[in-house]
Amino acid sequence: MPRIQQPAKINVDLGEAFGNWKMGPDDELLPLIDHANVACGFHGDPVTMMETIRKAKKYGVKVGAHPGLPDLVGFGRRVMNITPDEAYAITVYQVNALKGFLEAEGMTLHHVKPHGVFYGMMMKDYDIALAVCRAIPKGVPIFLHTDTLTEKAAKELGVPYIAETCVDIRYGNGGIPVVNRRMSPWKKEEIQYNINNVMENCQVDTVEGGKYDFPLANHEVTICAHSDTPGALEVVKAMRESVDEFNAKYFPDFKRNSSI
Repeated sequence: MPRIQQPAKINVDLGEAFGNWKMGPDDELLPLIDHANVACGFHGDPVTMMETIRKAKKYGVKVGAHPGLPDLVGFGRRVMNITPDEAYAITVYQVNALKGFLEAEGMTLHHVKPHGVFYGMMMKDYDIALAVCRAIPKGVPIFLHTDTLTEKAAKELGVPYIAETCVDIRYGNGGIPVVNRRMSPWKKEEIQYNINNVMENCQVDTVEGGKYDFPLANHEVTICAHSDTPGALEVVKAMRESVDEFNAKYFPDFKRNSSI
């Protein structure tokens, strides 16, 4: 497979907190990333949303909404049986809450990326995918895995999208993320192998021992890490090193945080 044809970017889920309960090392991660997916409602409280946006603005990081299922105790990682109307409503509710905070800071909503199980539901349930895409403000892109029902729904509704892969999770055959939260930290060489494989080959290794080719080459691409991954800061540092080397090699005129 060919390499990706546009500069690579890094996105991380941030603001995943509720009151005194905090998830990841957000302050240390922000200077290293291009896109922040900010929790907005069901796994992120209003003060954290506001503070995260202000910090992102300081570093020139583009901010997107990270809406999740209404599952505070399960952190949005448990399956819930919701209707398309409910999917639409909870997306409108959360995205526009974040949009209000962004406008208060003179910023615009860069993208939408659903959280956890909600993201996975869209990949498998076309009606849910359509409902969420309908809830996204006009002209705002969605982050998604290509060759999924989410991509099909976005195309049908004319919602722009940015292709995404993750380097701190595993994939199964067919490019489906394997939801198995890793408890031990990743090694730097593992992360850099994963991200270089994505950027140079549009490919990931699968848990079955094979390889899956992502159709990424013709898309803008953003590569994800999760702030609650063990050793998240070292993961993102390793990603930044590889992404900067890739971009310098193929896109020498590209400057971070200028046109991201």
